Amino acid sequence: MTDLGPVAHNAWRLSQGTMDLTRDVAKQHAIEFSADHIPLRINLAATALIIVDMQKFFCDPRPGQEPADRACHQAIGRLSELAPALRKHSVPVVWVNWGNRLDETNLPPNVRYAFNRGQLSDPKPFLTRDTAATEIVSELSAEAGDVHVDKYRLSGFWDTPLDSILRGLRVDTLLFAGVNLDQCVYHTLADASFLGYDCILLNDCAATNSPDYCTDATLYNVKLMGFVAESTAIMARI
Repeated sequence: MTDLGPVAHNAWRLSQGTMDLTRDVAKQHAIEFSADHIPLRINLAATALIIVDMQKFFCDPRPGQEPADRACHQAIGRLSELAPALRKHSVPVVWVNWGNRLDETNLPPNVRYAFNRGQLSDPKPFLTRDTAATEIVSELSAEAGDVHVDKYRLSGFWDTPLDSILRGLRVDTLLFAGVNLDQCVYHTLADASFLGYDCILLNDCAATNSPDYCTDATLYNVKLMGFVAESTAIMARI
């Protein structure tokens, strides 16, 4: 028997000369936990963990700037526990990171400006893929089987294969983590919601160096598109 597909429940099967297009029904692995003080039930078999921008550029201390790792510290600690636990239950872990082309030919002026405000007379390439700045923070590690998606905007869905990958994996529910909460995490979650995914922000796995009012506004808006939960609530159920 030969399987042709990204996951068992989204595969054609060639068996004894017949190509079977029926696909298996995805298994159910339901868990319940509290989100926004509401009991929530999700199917882990149709869930993915989306980790946004947990990269050295954002999380390692930089000279002359507010220590970036201050906002990342809690998120890193929680993710170091959550990601391995979810992998044990076959939940895909998807790393969505900045990874621009060196020539930046796909970036419009407004994106270049945002990252070059302090050196407009001599703008430099930023967050180029396969450089030290875009590596995943040393406290976290990707594992074999994890999915990696390069992004070029605040949203991980814009001009990337993320939506196609998730639909190929037959995923309905997305758990969101990473930095910065009010920027790339929020915009990726918003686009996921617009595309019809069930969205859950893991508050203790997300962070930002922005002022506190940015976090307050983001959490308020996320609740219009999905749910806010703590990773500890999920860990207690798996």
